[in-house]
Amino acid sequence: MSWTFMGSDGSGRPDTEESRADHRTQVLALHAYVSRLLRGDPVRTEDIVQETLLRCWRAHGSSGDGDLRPWMFRVARNLVVDNYRSARTRPQEVDGERWKEYDAGVRGIEEGVLTAMMVRAALATLSPAHQRALFEVYYRDRTLEEAAQLLGIPKGTLKSRVHYGLSALRKSLTRWHVEEPAAAPPDGHR
Repeated sequence: MSWTFMGSDGSGRPDTEESRADHRTQVLALHAYVSRLLRGDPVRTEDIVQETLLRCWRAHGSSGDGDLRPWMFRVARNLVVDNYRSARTRPQEVDGERWKEYDAGVRGIEEGVLTAMMVRAALATLSPAHQRALFEVYYRDRTLEEAAQLLGIPKGTLKSRVHYGLSALRKSLTRWHVEEPAAAPPDGHR
């Protein structure tokens, strides 16, 4: 594809109709590809296509060197992957209507406090070695290698402590599980 961009082929002459049609075809193909990757999200698709074209213009200017289509599709794919990865690390975005779905009667601050109290009590039932292993791996978000090195134990020992610690924690938490109260007898009789 001979790449003419932004209305110029580098010679100062305006684009020919053929080059504009070629440009339009390439952009439409790129747009369709990115839209499929993003499962039809039109806003993100436009952003990725625009960024791809901008990078192409910066890298190759107005005179393309050979067939740029594979390069553009690779750049677009990389941008989609980068966009996906960065979205996973950010907190979930909430729109202005999301608060209406929140039912304070079912899931409020009190439930969070009670859950934290139950987890704290369940953790207290574990041995100190299991507590430290779970704390380093889950609370401090360390890799197994980092946590094992910090605790001064082999990685296999840490894996075992995490496994058995989680198992004991699960058993302890099931003891705290409370069934829903039965319906009150009619007329308030007990």
